[in-house]
Amino acid sequence: MTIAAISYDLLMSERPTVHRNQIAEARNVLGKVIARARFAGEPTVLINRGEEAAVIVSYEDYATLRELRAYLDELEAGDAPDAPVKARTLRESLDIAKRRALDST
Repeated sequence: MTIAAISYDLLMSERPTVHRNQIAEARNVLGKVIARARFAGEPTVLINRGEEAAVIVSYEDYATLRELRAYLDELEAGDAPDAPVKARTLRESLDIAKRRALDST
């Protein structure tokens, strides 16, 4: 999947419901937590002692994030004339997405 396709998919998809569970609670319903992530695209934030500790997401979302990070690494290491601009744009987009995600929790 190309970055353009990923960006389009992210923009066109509805924002998924984000669930929040204490780790102990999530253990009791782990099958449901995984099914929500896998089939509904709904992540679950795991809470440990009042703080966000981890997130259970679909493998597709995890793979997308890894692909974006790898692409950013390639851009930052590349010597193409437009690589620094593309890298800066992608890093800024990821930073904005991270801030939005943290603000919505």
